[in-house]
Amino acid sequence: QVQLVESGGGLVQPGGSLRLSCAASESTSNINVMGWYRQAPGKQRELVATISSGDTTIYADSVKGRFTISRDNAKNTVYLQMNSLKPEDTAVYFCNARKITNRLYIYWGQGTQVTVSS
Repeated sequence: QVQLVESGGGLVQPGGSLRLSCAASESTSNINVMGWYRQAPGKQRELVATISSGDTTIYADSVKGRFTISRDNAKNTVYLQMNSLKPEDTAVYFCNARKITNRLYIYWGQGTQVTVSS
């Protein structure tokens, strides 16, 4: 069982920046893919960005060039640096971990609220 704890959300003005952190209860070097998803009110949860154990990254088109995902295996933490934030980025952001051993295990954090508003 991998536990994920997000932090770093909050209220920011349009054009501002935030950095989200996701601390894992075990070494992130043992987790195949970690990622961030978000869910806005009345909408489905959507992919924001993922990073593999080999540091391959994938981004949603809506955040390319503005968001950066990274991982620090020494701290068992994944980050999401969000720049040039827009009101449409407002959502609850969830950390996700996918670990493959004998089968695929998927874990979610509790989420952290990001609100972009003037």
